[in-house]
Amino acid sequence: MSILVGYDGSNAAMEALRLSIKHAKAFDAKVEIVRSMKGGGEDRAEKIELASNQLAFAEELLTKESIPCETHLLVRGMTPGEDMVRFAREKGIESIILGVKRRSKVGKMLFGSNAQYVILNAPCPVITVH
Repeated sequence: MSILVGYDGSNAAMEALRLSIKHAKAFDAKVEIVRSMKGGGEDRAEKIELASNQLAFAEELLTKESIPCETHLLVRGMTPGEDMVRFAREKGIESIILGVKRRSKVGKMLFGSNAQYVILNAPCPVITVH
């Protein structure tokens, strides 16, 4: 089994990572930790370095739990939601775990919701935590 975790270093993402540990142990699964950055090659080196460090932290956490995992920094010019759905299709992911943040209805309308996009378009079950 393979589990995708969207990880951006936030508290909600950390909760998703913790839940992925429980699921990976229960289902003998491999975890794919994904960080998506919109903007393609235009992102500054500092942002990419920060994202890489956050992914390294997440990988270390799972490695300490003896869970097989890989990290992926995706900079493909898509929104994080689009990136995760495409990655899940490409890799045959069987489950996605996402941390969600509370937003007002107006906030969702103005800025969209990556989690909502993943939930509606993912090729597999999606679990959300907050």
